[in-house]
Amino acid sequence: MAGPIRYVSHDDDSGRWDGFPYREGDIVISTRSKSGTTWMQMICALLVFRSPVLPAPLSELSPWLDHTIEPVADVVARLERQRHRRFVKTHTPLDGIPLDDRATYIVVARHPLDMAVSLYHHVDNIDRARMAELTGGPVTVSEPRPSLRDWLLAWTQKETTAIEQPDSLVGVLHHVSDARHRAAVSGNVLLVHYADLLDDLEGSMRALANRLALPVPEDVWPALVEAATFTRMRARSKELTPNPLGVLKDDGKFFRVGRSGQGRAVLEPHELAAYERRVASLADPELVRWLHR
Repeated sequence: MAGPIRYVSHDDDSGRWDGFPYREGDIVISTRSKSGTTWMQMICALLVFRSPVLPAPLSELSPWLDHTIEPVADVVARLERQRHRRFVKTHTPLDGIPLDDRATYIVVARHPLDMAVSLYHHVDNIDRARMAELTGGPVTVSEPRPSLRDWLLAWTQKETTAIEQPDSLVGVLHHVSDARHRAAVSGNVLLVHYADLLDDLEGSMRALANRLALPVPEDVWPALVEAATFTRMRARSKELTPNPLGVLKDDGKFFRVGRSGQGRAVLEPHELAAYERRVASLADPELVRWLHR
C-alpha cells in the first residue's frame, strides 16, 4: 500500500508527520488555510480544559506540526510533555499524513470563495523576512498585487494540482472530497462545516463534545460557548493568534471578519456562474451542495 502523499511548500512540509508518536485519544485538526482552523482549535481547547481560561497560548497547546519555522523535534517533544488530551493542527489533507486508529481527525470546510477572500487579506499580514529567517529560505519579493476581484477570478480558474498548490480551488476541493470519503467509511474522521459553527455554535460544540467523549458540566457550557464566539476570540488575539515566533505583522488582523458571503459579494453574476461551472467540473454534485453554504 502506498504511503502518505508528500505536501511541501516554502514554509510547511507534511513529511514532518513521519513517525509521529500518536497517543490514544489524540485529535488532529486538518483544514485548508483560513477555513476555521483556529476556531476549531479553540473549541477543542475549551472542551478539553472545560474552562474559558487556557493554561497556555493556543499555539503552544495545539502546535502546527507541519510548519517549518521550528524544528520538528522541538514540536514533538513539546507534545510528548503534554498530559492533557492532545489536539494538533495541520494544513495537510488526510491523504498526506499517517492515520492512526487511536486518533480522531476533524476536517473543517468553508465556502471556497469565503476562504479565498480571507486568504487574500491574510497574505498581506505575513512578515516574509521573518519567515525566511526562521525557515532558512529566500526572502520573497512583494510585487504589486491585483485587486481582490481580479485575484479571486484568477484563483477560481487556476489550473494546478492539490500537491502543487493546496490552497488553490483544486486543492480545497481535494482536501474536502478526500475527507468526506474517509468520513463515510471511518468512525474516526469528522467533517465539520464553518457555516454550521456560525449558525449554531452551541449545538456544534455539544455535538463535537459528544463525538470526542469529552463530557462538560452543564453549568460550564454558557462560558465555553461565549469564549468561542468570534468577538471574544478577536478580543483575545494576542493569546489565540497562531504567531508564536512573530511571522505575522499584526495579531489583531488575523481575526478579520469571521462571517460567510464575502466571496460571492465580490463577483458579478456571470463570474459566479463561471465559478460554479468550474467547481462542477472538479467535484461531485453532492459535495458541491454541501460545501457551498
